[in-house]
Amino acid sequence: MSEAIKPIVMPKWGLAMQEGMVAKWLVEEGAAIGSGEEILDIETSKIANVYESPVEGPLRRRLVGEGETVPVGALLGVVADASVSDADLDAYVAKFQEEFAAHAAEAGAAAPEPETIEAGGRRFRYLALGEGEGAPIVFLHGFGGDLNNWQYNQEALAEGHATYAVDLPGHGGSSKDLGSGGADVGALASAVLDFLDAKEIPRAHLAGHSLGGAVALDLALNHADRVASATVICTAGLGPEINMDYIDGFMQARRRKQLQPLLEMLVADPAMISREMIEDVLKFKRLDGVETALNRIVGDSFAGGRQALDLSGRLAELSVPVQVIWGRQDRIIPASHAEGLPASIPVRVFDDAGHMVHMEKAAEVNQLIKALVER
Repeated sequence: MSEAIKPIVMPKWGLAMQEGMVAKWLVEEGAAIGSGEEILDIETSKIANVYESPVEGPLRRRLVGEGETVPVGALLGVVADASVSDADLDAYVAKFQEEFAAHAAEAGAAAPEPETIEAGGRRFRYLALGEGEGAPIVFLHGFGGDLNNWQYNQEALAEGHATYAVDLPGHGGSSKDLGSGGADVGALASAVLDFLDAKEIPRAHLAGHSLGGAVALDLALNHADRVASATVICTAGLGPEINMDYIDGFMQARRRKQLQPLLEMLVADPAMISREMIEDVLKFKRLDGVETALNRIVGDSFAGGRQALDLSGRLAELSVPVQVIWGRQDRIIPASHAEGLPASIPVRVFDDAGHMVHMEKAAEVNQLIKALVER
């Protein structure tokens, strides 16, 4: 009978997440829900987001009330059809709660931590998750970001695949010294090759966001032998326009009140941006060498308020599978850059998402990446 009962549990959005608060139920008890349907608003210390149901069927029980905070993996609700009795539901819930209490501490203690490696004369911080045969998936974040930008994606895609989320030079826990060469997309692509060499990765599936998307495209075009596929998300490198008010504001922001409206520009729903997320970005910006490194990247990549690199005219040369994903409400790089691309490149634009579409529409984006990787 337990197979007919499907649990809905508190998701784990990133390795740092230990608990979440049910901000709002979007469906009532007794309602039929579909897989992928938005059923909950969940808030964490890092971010707030909508939770899409992993199962389908009638929602028989809501076990956590609005405003309650519970650990990752805790039972939020159960789905079962009318053939399952209330007594069977009670027994299932009691058994789940008992087993969860016994294993929760052990699960929390086993969470992997980011590692570092020397590559090409600089330090890279990365998070490795999963294992599997074939080329691994390597995640490349955007300007001012870090490996935590993939907190909604890496763990889901690590099921059956080795994955690496990497801090690009000048970002996160990687070296802030960009060296004596350039700090443009090509230089960052060369740094990624150094990382792949150090990890003895001959070929990788790349998932790149914004500036990291341009790095992925550069590698796919100029080092196709090292790229198995590339998914680029709200990517730079496909047109000259970029919101320099955001870039300049990000560089100049020193306080929370200055940074908050800028980070809210990244998403369609400003409520996603939490206070702790803002504080984390401010802490990063205060690290030694960060301002110099980011200014060099801005100068080499966005000189004169425009993108220095436009690869759109070369996309017909691609010899590896590439797909493009965008949020139509992107206020940093216009979604119109996804128009007019070669017919061989699939394009998916989400109407109700912004520049961080891989976080705003994580389940759908993860499925698109997985489909391309497993093609």
